[in-house]
Amino acid sequence: MTKLLYQTDAYLKEFSAVITSVDVETRAVVLDQSAFYPGGGGQPCDFGSLEIAGVTYPVEKVKKQGDDVLHFLGGTNPLPSINSAANGTLDWARRHQLMRTHTALHILCGTVFRDYGAKVTGGDMDPLKGRMDFEFENMRGELVKAIEAATNFEIGQGREIRVKILPREEAFQIPDLIRTKINLLPEGIMQVRTVEIVGLDLQADGGTHVANTSEVGAIKVVDYKSKGAINKRIYIEVE
Repeated sequence: MTKLLYQTDAYLKEFSAVITSVDVETRAVVLDQSAFYPGGGGQPCDFGSLEIAGVTYPVEKVKKQGDDVLHFLGGTNPLPSINSAANGTLDWARRHQLMRTHTALHILCGTVFRDYGAKVTGGDMDPLKGRMDFEFENMRGELVKAIEAATNFEIGQGREIRVKILPREEAFQIPDLIRTKINLLPEGIMQVRTVEIVGLDLQADGGTHVANTSEVGAIKVVDYKSKGAINKRIYIEVE
């Protein structure tokens, strides 16, 4: 089992760990703890490096597999052995851009839900850009401009962002905890991580976020499309 350091400290750029497993065929190692986000919920995985016994291995992909986090190592250096000490370093510039983007999408989601009651039907992101799909029957330019303005207003409010890990029963007593049309939380998960934008939004989420909405900067809606009778897509960039 890999301890997920990013769940409680999204600003951790470096960390130490011990290798608990090695897969020679895929050049993947499992660590006892990791600050690398393995991807999920539309947020891509982190990149960076692991320094082990004086050798620096690029981390080219990170993936969750059960309770383990697999770190896929690039290069041609021989793989390290089990129980080796490792020092991990994130590609922080990229991670921070993803944190800003993910938080921007949550602010967008919270604003749309508050003002229009529309749930999310899908989403995806890359550094400083993303898209989110909502349950809207109709979408027009005036509505999109209003959503953009309201979202930027909330960003400028400097709202604190709080992360908690709650027992499943307690978490599901929170009204509208799941903002997606489909509940993506498996039945077997007994602890639920929640992300709260104080005064605006509270929902279940596993990704990384900035500590205050002001850190996002601003968003710009760059496009919108109809993806079905009640499915409308909004594309944003983070400035």
